[in-house]
Amino acid sequence: MIENPWLLYAALPAAAYAIGSTPFGVIIARVHNTDLRSKGSGNVGATNVGRVIGRNWGFLCFFLDVGKGLGPALAAGLLVRTHPGAIPTSAQQVALLMVAFGAIAGHVFSFYLRFRGGKGVATSLGVVLGIWPYFTWPGLCAFAVWIAVTLASRYISLASIVAAAAFVVFFAAFNAGNLSRLWPLGAFAAAMAALIVVRHRTNIARLLAGTESRIGAKRGKPETDTKAQDVSN
Repeated sequence: MIENPWLLYAALPAAAYAIGSTPFGVIIARVHNTDLRSKGSGNVGATNVGRVIGRNWGFLCFFLDVGKGLGPALAAGLLVRTHPGAIPTSAQQVALLMVAFGAIAGHVFSFYLRFRGGKGVATSLGVVLGIWPYFTWPGLCAFAVWIAVTLASRYISLASIVAAAAFVVFFAAFNAGNLSRLWPLGAFAAAMAALIVVRHRTNIARLLAGTESRIGAKRGKPETDTKAQDVSN
């Protein structure tokens, strides 16, 4: 484990924030001579990239945004732990989570975009997949829930909200025997899910009002509908 507290609790999270701040959606759009923030919903995530630039570019943006969380989380895990199979101490967990938070905060509050950004779902997915194994398996199960709800309802926003809540439940189930020792990870899981739900508050309002757009909805509907799907990132 890295012993230098400054490096552990400041330099690594700052590096993760810088990586997370990279606005891949905006970059992809600029390559196509488009200002993503003035097109579609105006969001910088993969859904809007897919809508404005094309589906394949949207998938590329999604995987790049996942990588912004996965890379720093994996790197931090390798640097923080003393033994691969050992349960990390509370201090190790906090160090790891500060890196994870840095990556997510970078995407949501990118300094390249004047501290604005996306909704954080894709980068959060990368983070949970990278915190092995305590978040990885719950994250994969939550992602399966996201796919199932998306296919069943065709509401990306609803799927993201349900998957965020499911992740907390799966975390508790997979780590039932060690919850008291993994309380920093548990607290972070709950906070991350809450952040995703809060970032979707306008989508929740549209879901309750029946004006949220579904995947595959025909073009030409009111602007509230075109904005509603942009939640995957």
